[in-house]
Amino acid sequence: MIKGRITIKKIGKETEERMKQLSKLVLALLAVALMIIGAAFVQAADVDMTGTWNVSVDSPSGKGTPTFVLEQKDGQLTGTYKGAFGESPVKGSIKGSDFEISFNSSGIDITYSGKIEGSKISGNADFGSYGKGSFTGEKK
Repeated sequence: MIKGRITIKKIGKETEERMKQLSKLVLALLAVALMIIGAAFVQAADVDMTGTWNVSVDSPSGKGTPTFVLEQKDGQLTGTYKGAFGESPVKGSIKGSDFEISFNSSGIDITYSGKIEGSKISGNADFGSYGKGSFTGEKK
């Protein structure tokens, strides 16, 4: 037979009050975290690149101001590029706020990769063997 003593301490009022405050703090932090996560999902779902985009690009051959007319459907982008390389059909994709658009013009494979924030886009342009550049743009 094991002999021993079990002692149960009563929680003091001060300790009980601290636990209540800590519980409230944890719940408040959890609520804020859920709101931030929810807002991120709503923002990602609201992204739509359908429309006309006026772009300013710095390329190895200088500055350019192409226009993209895009349609977005189920994460896919299609449309038209008009600029220094003429006019070409474009294809691409979008996931969250990240997008990529590719086309071939005058035998050059060109890819624009970037992010969309509201009615503005920015990112990098790859002109194949001709080099790389950067771009910004705004929805018309």
